[in-house]
Amino acid sequence: MSLSVASLHVYPIKSLGGFTVDAARSTDRGFEHDRRWMLVDPEGRFISQREVATMACLHAAPVDGGIRVVDVRDGATLQLPWMIDAGDTRSATVWNDHVEVITGPNAASDWFTAQLGRPCTLVYMPDATLRPTDRTYAEAITSLSDGFPYLIISQTSLDDLNGRLDAPIGMERFRPNIVIAGGAPFQEDQWSMIGIGDVRFSLVKPCARCVITTTDQRTGQRNKEPLSTLATYRKRIAENGAVKLDLGMNAVAIGNGSLAKGMVVTILGAH
Repeated sequence: MSLSVASLHVYPIKSLGGFTVDAARSTDRGFEHDRRWMLVDPEGRFISQREVATMACLHAAPVDGGIRVVDVRDGATLQLPWMIDAGDTRSATVWNDHVEVITGPNAASDWFTAQLGRPCTLVYMPDATLRPTDRTYAEAITSLSDGFPYLIISQTSLDDLNGRLDAPIGMERFRPNIVIAGGAPFQEDQWSMIGIGDVRFSLVKPCARCVITTTDQRTGQRNKEPLSTLATYRKRIAENGAVKLDLGMNAVAIGNGSLAKGMVVTILGAH
């Protein structure tokens, strides 16, 4: 079985559209620049497409020295640096985690407030902030991601799902960092460790999918798919009795290095 890296993805601002890269550098908390910026509400809690579907219409792309955010609805743009290292510090909340962040430029927060039609503040996670993953699954740290630094999906898994849908959907709905080419649908469920170049990835937990997957990433419109179809064959009952619909695996990296599209993927361990 021949496996390789089909694509690599970075999302510099949590829950906004990201971009595809030919090469990426892994760090202890995810790909370089991945989910280091985030929008929070007046109480400091993170804002995502779950509550604000129109965040899907804001797409980030790399430019010289930083990021350009474009609202695909009206063409409005905002430019940000990759990082900031000074500014007012505050606490923000991602799910049950409290993280220390730096408040971004006021003009940027005003821009997001205007585009989304609700008050929000842009914040940045500095290197000094170390946010642990759920230690039930991994002893690691992560960025402002939902819970783990990497999400890995096989292209064949999406192909299998699309074969069951009336209208196929794109991989961007699932927000992976690494997409694997080759092999069988949902093969990643069985992997415990893979190697790509000098980096090993421990696949620690299935990724339960949410309403973001039903959101068109250019219009912000929602419908019932793909969750309705996933419920027919990808249902898992969690220990607390909750119903989970899985696609993809959360992962942590062991060792840092550079990854590139086309690299060979080696299975180092399976359940």
